[in-house]
Amino acid sequence: MSERIHTRIWDESPDPRSPFLGQNVRLFGYDYYGDLVGRARWVEMLWLLFTGEAPTPDQSALLERLAVALANPGPRDPSVHAAMCGGVGGSPPAASLVAALAVASGDHGGAGELRRAMSAWATAGEAFDRVTDALTDQADDTGMWPGFSPLSHHTAHSVLDCLAALGRASLARRLTWLHQHEPSLSDAARCGLSLTGVAAAALTDLGMDLDQGEALFLLLRLPGTLAHAVEQSGKRHKQFPFFALNDITRSDDA
Repeated sequence: MSERIHTRIWDESPDPRSPFLGQNVRLFGYDYYGDLVGRARWVEMLWLLFTGEAPTPDQSALLERLAVALANPGPRDPSVHAAMCGGVGGSPPAASLVAALAVASGDHGGAGELRRAMSAWATAGEAFDRVTDALTDQADDTGMWPGFSPLSHHTAHSVLDCLAALGRASLARRLTWLHQHEPSLSDAARCGLSLTGVAAAALTDLGMDLDQGEALFLLLRLPGTLAHAVEQSGKRHKQFPFFALNDITRSDDA
């Protein structure tokens, strides 16, 4: 039996030699293996897959900067920590990946919080009072604004560096506003801006909807997450970066 596979994204004609093979593969109208492989960059493929259109140079530039910024959240990030625990515990990369995604999808520093921050940016405008009102409307049950970290009253230097780099992109309207008003917003929130907040502003500047933004946020964090998990694989638990801290905590509790 020969069957054509066709969706909005994918169009594939059957190969007469075998019902298990396809030919003339097109992705949103582009010859996948003739036009895209060897020519398209990774971020251009991401944009095409999620929007159905080829990105402009400005869209590619901002998405690429965001992809680099999110590529490695670092061992302090809870989702990376979860993946590292899987690695040091002997789990295969697939299990560490699932653990990381489960944590990264949450509402505190994860994709759930990102959606609330994007919702705020989508309705905020550029007046300071309107921005704070929008963030307050999207606050969690404790009153914490999305995109700000409850762990510190100060914004990390790394987050500020990231915000400055992304804010130099030509599409960076909300990012530029956020960079200019970060001190006042952090004072109002009584918490420092987080990388999740920066990502929410960048994805909104790119015109992504909530589902697209959440998907890209989760996807773009995976390279560093998996790299840290693989690094821990085969090591002893006493070589785990946070082992000494955990040992001190147990001593204090005792």
